[in-house]
Amino acid sequence: MDPIDVKINALRATLRHHEHQYYVLDDPQLPDAEYDKLMAELRQLETDNPERITPDSPTQRVGGMALTAFGEVRHEVPMLSLDNVFDEAGLLAFAKRVSDRLKRDDELTYCCELKLDGLAVSLLYIDGQFTRAATRGDGTTGEDITDNVRTIRSIPLRLKPGLAPVPHQLEIRGEVFMTEDGFKRLNDDARRQNGKLFANPRNAAAGSLRQLDPAVTAKRPLTFFCYGVGLLEGGELPDSHWERLQLFKSWGMPVSERVKRATGSEAVLEFYRQVLAGRAQLGFDIDGVVVKVDDLALQKRLGFVARAPRWAIAYKFPAQEQMTRVRDVEFQVGRTGAITPVARLEPVLVSGAMISNASLHNADEIERLGLQIGDMVIIRRAGDVIPQIVRVVDSERPADARAVVFPDCCPVCGSDVERVEGEAVLRCTAGLVCAAQRKEALKHFVSRRALDVDGMGDKIIDQLVEREVVKTPADLFRLSRETLTRLDRMGPKSAQNLLDALEKAKETTFARFLYALGIREVGEATAANLAAEFKTLDALIEADEEALVAVPDIGKVVAAHVHNFFEERHNLDVIQDLLSHEIQLRWPQPATSDNAAQQDNPFAGKTIVLTGSLTTLSRDEAKDRLIALGAKVSGSVSARTHLVIAGEAAGSKLSKAQQLNIPVIDEAEMIRLLSEQP
Repeated sequence: MDPIDVKINALRATLRHHEHQYYVLDDPQLPDAEYDKLMAELRQLETDNPERITPDSPTQRVGGMALTAFGEVRHEVPMLSLDNVFDEAGLLAFAKRVSDRLKRDDELTYCCELKLDGLAVSLLYIDGQFTRAATRGDGTTGEDITDNVRTIRSIPLRLKPGLAPVPHQLEIRGEVFMTEDGFKRLNDDARRQNGKLFANPRNAAAGSLRQLDPAVTAKRPLTFFCYGVGLLEGGELPDSHWERLQLFKSWGMPVSERVKRATGSEAVLEFYRQVLAGRAQLGFDIDGVVVKVDDLALQKRLGFVARAPRWAIAYKFPAQEQMTRVRDVEFQVGRTGAITPVARLEPVLVSGAMISNASLHNADEIERLGLQIGDMVIIRRAGDVIPQIVRVVDSERPADARAVVFPDCCPVCGSDVERVEGEAVLRCTAGLVCAAQRKEALKHFVSRRALDVDGMGDKIIDQLVEREVVKTPADLFRLSRETLTRLDRMGPKSAQNLLDALEKAKETTFARFLYALGIREVGEATAANLAAEFKTLDALIEADEEALVAVPDIGKVVAAHVHNFFEERHNLDVIQDLLSHEIQLRWPQPATSDNAAQQDNPFAGKTIVLTGSLTTLSRDEAKDRLIALGAKVSGSVSARTHLVIAGEAAGSKLSKAQQLNIPVIDEAEMIRLLSEQP
């Protein structure tokens, strides 16, 4: 090997070792001056020999150009959130649900971890080299923050040899956060320079990570702990979550020391109590503990519900509380007409956030609290997030306190209100005639999980409704550039981008369309179940409540809401308008077994697995196309798999398919076959 290469490689190895000792193990073995000297020597060698610079060199942690915007990253494996519990009874109920679903009466083993109060990120390593980083975003699509994450010293740019070989593609997931000391230093520096102060370490971490200039991020004291894995190709990991974390640690990945395997609910509760008692001494913010079934095979059997796994739960700490005064109570009207009282508060700092509003939910809640305008109240952030009034301080009630009076008519449109028997909520009866309901319905219709109209923000919807330009979802597709450019802060280019986004949104899926309609109680999972069961809009519209109740996870209340929605003439008119020749909102029609055979459809009725990276379509797009042709897309290969579609860098799933003699095609063949379908 060339002597210069030998020297460069030796310097890189030495610097990586000491970075790990300092930033991960908190055990520095080299004086700062000596470290700086070695770094300067390496930087000079690379300057003199630029062809020898590699992305994983310690010198490359800072060096990306400032961006004008972050790019998008599609998560091949969704980054899910966790369900929460807030007391011992909730934790025990979770453990019982898990045992009941697994039909187990023995004590299960869990992996218990700290619930870090930072920003969730995904780190992609290819052949051990850091390649890309992304935020969680909405769980399906995040932002590309590669250059910023590269500056975080505790994150290795190259994984070192460990207890087992590093897989070809490995997506590490974890939390970027800021220690209390780092947060204090950051604000002290800002104070000296008359700069902006951050409210809490979490806001500081999130703001630092989303800087468009990586050089700014590099100056922020960010750190990282790993807690799991996403995409895995070309390698194997242990079947125990705890053992996986130990393996990641052996590769140089930062893992919290406060991770414990616990067998049985009592051991989990003891871990929680110990962490709660020692919370103040950790040196960084946490808001609870995370409890995961340790066995990966059991995790797979338990599966997921909507946006969260069944095999994990976040056991949150009791919220911090503060006292403040209720200045007034105002009423807001939501998408389904629900009239919600909102307390306007004297601003108060709670758990690091300034709180000035809190929902009172309904009349029953106000009666339960015994709340009057002018009262002093105890407020907390439920789960350290949502402001919540806990109780009224009766001894502090002023002489001029007055009762909360609910409106006799809608506070926005003046229409009649009603309270349906069995419900606690007062509702405006005007439907989309009410501007408030119309605004919220349209915001829902264009949201990312619905029709995903990029750039159609809340303020644009507000203006369109207030100026009476848009009354129904179909009106959005009739907007012109001239109309849009009359809106505040909307130039010709932005207007054209919005029109292009609306045109793109016309191509959707049946499930997304159903979700976008905003039917009461119909979330993403319910919309997907309805689409899978009824296949076509006509079949769903004609379904009676008995047929609807037969759909998985749909009860009598939801079935009634769905049935009533399609019985309403106005709703059918809006749908017909959206599907009309003028607008042509559309989605792929599913192939039935009979017509699939006539069309020589190779996907209908087949269980298909996608593996590796696709270049022509995103994985979600490929999945939607296949499902529309009657296929079932699975996440794992088994004897019941009919076909595997292998993209670039396909790994263990491809190997298993070959072992089971399951047919395999590449992406090009998939595209060819898709193009042959009508």
